[in-house]
Amino acid sequence: MRNCFVIMMLLLINSMIYGQNPKTDKGTSTIEKGKITISNPEVAYEVIIFDTGFENWLAKNARPRKYYDQTFLENHNRQWVATWNARATAGNRGYDYTIDYRNGIDYGYEVNYMLYNYLLYYQQTNGIKLN
Repeated sequence: MRNCFVIMMLLLINSMIYGQNPKTDKGTSTIEKGKITISNPEVAYEVIIFDTGFENWLAKNARPRKYYDQTFLENHNRQWVATWNARATAGNRGYDYTIDYRNGIDYGYEVNYMLYNYLLYYQQTNGIKLN
């Protein structure tokens, strides 16, 4: 498994609106060289991806935003994150951390879109399957 220089910090912090399920997405993405930040102050989360390869892959390979609906992205993310976390908990090489992605929280379209694409990128570049 190829995991050199791949570091992804995922901080999903619960907020006071845990039980609410708004379908508006006020999340934003910023891309700086080698660092992608996705944040939404209304849901109090931030995702930071440090991986220069992902930025290039995203520009060349990702489907445009709104190609998939949010439900599609959430379903894939739940499955892939569950597999990722099981491997991280088991101490598998290449899975150095768990991802805090919880059912029942509406993270919005942007975080689901970016997480889906990162996990897709990770699978393709490392030759693994998460489901």
